[in-house]
Amino acid sequence: MGANTSQVSDLSENQSLRTLIGTESISDNDPFWNQLISFTFISPTSSCNSKLLEEAVIPLAKILIENNPRTGNFGALVRIFLGRTKELKISTECQDQLFIWQAHNTLFMIRCLLKVFIREMTEEELHLQFSYQERVPGSCDTGSKVLLEELMCNLVYLVVEVPLLDITYSILFEAVTTMLVLLSYQLFHKEILRDGLIYQYLMKGRCLSLTSQLVKTLLYNFIRQEKCPPPATHIFEQQSDRGGLLYGLASGVASGLWSVFALGGAGSKPGLEQEQNPLPLSNQSLLLLLVLANLTDGPNNCPNPYRQAVTCFKNTQDMSSIPTEQHHMFQINFNRLYTALCEQQRSDQATLILYTLLHQNTNMRTYMLSRTDMENLVMPILKILYHVEDRNSHHVYMALIILLILTEEDTFNRSIHEVVLKNITWYSERSLTEMSLGSLLILVVIRTIQFNMTRTRDKYLHTNCLAALANMSAQFRCLHQYAAQRIISLFALLSKKHNKILEHATQSLRGLRRADYAQDLNVIEEVIRMMLEIINSCLSNSLHHNPNLVYALLYKRELFEQFRTHPSFQDIMQNLDTVIGFFSQRLEAAGTDLSVERVQEVIMKGAQALPKDRLKKFPELKFRYVEEDQPEDFFIPYVWSLVFNSGVGLNWSPTGIELFSMDSG
Repeated sequence: MGANTSQVSDLSENQSLRTLIGTESISDNDPFWNQLISFTFISPTSSCNSKLLEEAVIPLAKILIENNPRTGNFGALVRIFLGRTKELKISTECQDQLFIWQAHNTLFMIRCLLKVFIREMTEEELHLQFSYQERVPGSCDTGSKVLLEELMCNLVYLVVEVPLLDITYSILFEAVTTMLVLLSYQLFHKEILRDGLIYQYLMKGRCLSLTSQLVKTLLYNFIRQEKCPPPATHIFEQQSDRGGLLYGLASGVASGLWSVFALGGAGSKPGLEQEQNPLPLSNQSLLLLLVLANLTDGPNNCPNPYRQAVTCFKNTQDMSSIPTEQHHMFQINFNRLYTALCEQQRSDQATLILYTLLHQNTNMRTYMLSRTDMENLVMPILKILYHVEDRNSHHVYMALIILLILTEEDTFNRSIHEVVLKNITWYSERSLTEMSLGSLLILVVIRTIQFNMTRTRDKYLHTNCLAALANMSAQFRCLHQYAAQRIISLFALLSKKHNKILEHATQSLRGLRRADYAQDLNVIEEVIRMMLEIINSCLSNSLHHNPNLVYALLYKRELFEQFRTHPSFQDIMQNLDTVIGFFSQRLEAAGTDLSVERVQEVIMKGAQALPKDRLKKFPELKFRYVEEDQPEDFFIPYVWSLVFNSGVGLNWSPTGIELFSMDSG
């Protein structure tokens, strides 16, 4: 049977499905289950195919919600899966592909149904759907183990214990995805959820003992970047009369759930799904890790164990003993993690995990800052900022904060000027054949400020850009002439903007408008003050290392005239006046019509001759990034927006999403 979209409607007529959602109870031992879960397909990884699947499943799931209190068939389906998970590890060792395949299919069905359930009911009502039993219509089995918790624990166990191989890739992906679905109640609540059944199962229940192993496994899934294996055509003999993506079993049973709908197709070319999302397990594991790490702390300040695990893991090369008070500690290969972080800085989630590790894990931060190949980490971050027009504001913020955290360290600020880059092709404004990483960083941050001035006008973005430049300023070394020019050009732009606001403020007679201009004037003067402090910091600490900045300063000296007597800038202007006056005298003494080379020579010699005590000392410019109070108000909606937009094979209708607006970010 061909794989086209018109077949989706046939799902409602599928006999096996009608039996599952119908009014008759099905015993756990009924051969029906074996038939139901015997189907082969490529799980959907595009939003288009996921949407088709969702639309087909919703009406069926709603019928099951109505009938399940009398039949308990959903609970029976879950028990079928749980019965198989106990033997999955052994099945993997024995290469029992049929067993793994059927376990995967069972979990896939559970996940599809759960996704609808969660949208339609509260957690308490969901718990009841797991508890309904077949023996007495509408009764709940309160004496047995809580089936919902049992499912969650088994999913964690599966992810942690089952090795990642071609034959287990799909079921591991499905386990991670089902955990995301179970946690997706947050999407439908505007307020941050701080408790609940599923939350408690993860934070306190039997899952707790597997916390560090789960975090470690999810990180390794991200590190390994395993591609989705091709459809397993070698496992099952393809039945030529069926076509599409359906394969018969040796027993000839292939008539289960999806004999009416081949998920890899929907009119697309074979393999297109893999081309669109070649790393579904890596992506999904990273999303789950971010969701878990950003869960709020429990009642009575009980810390989130997943965040603890993320913040304290150590390098496998670290032979020091693990402190007994460190909960959920584990070791991971930092070199492999660093390499993956450098290579994968294309998505929000990869940038967000880099931020999380840099900000919260001191072991990882120390390791990153000790690397001699920092350009591999910094360059992708600079590219994110360079392409600011194509990125959402949250992604830009994260990239900028990463730079700010890095610039807090003097070793970083020194080392970036020692790394020489050649032929930076993605920087299109000007051909950059050779430049230090430090000069490039300055160029990109200044470009971000200028973009913000003309487009978004976000004070927060300005503040962080300027803070990063300020942190670096005392360590500026051998600035490229273009970087030096851009520093002064930015000051020229700010000066022009200041004069324009001042003119409007003077002309404005109405009180409200005047107050607005006064506020704008205050903001622009704060930025100008910061730029003057950055230039002054460089001149005071490393003037002799930066002749190009002195040259650019002298070339545009008239820009600074108007600020010399301004009360907000008088103190900081003293040093600039001294430098401009000192070098101007030397250039006058050298004669007229000087070539560029001769001017640079005079500046180089003058830099060595200028007495250091001529320049007034100011406090060192140092800014540190501090998370705001209640960071979860920012990070939880952000993380779930990433799950919503880039979760592989997951499609949610925007209707009913309360946590964030559809245009956020």
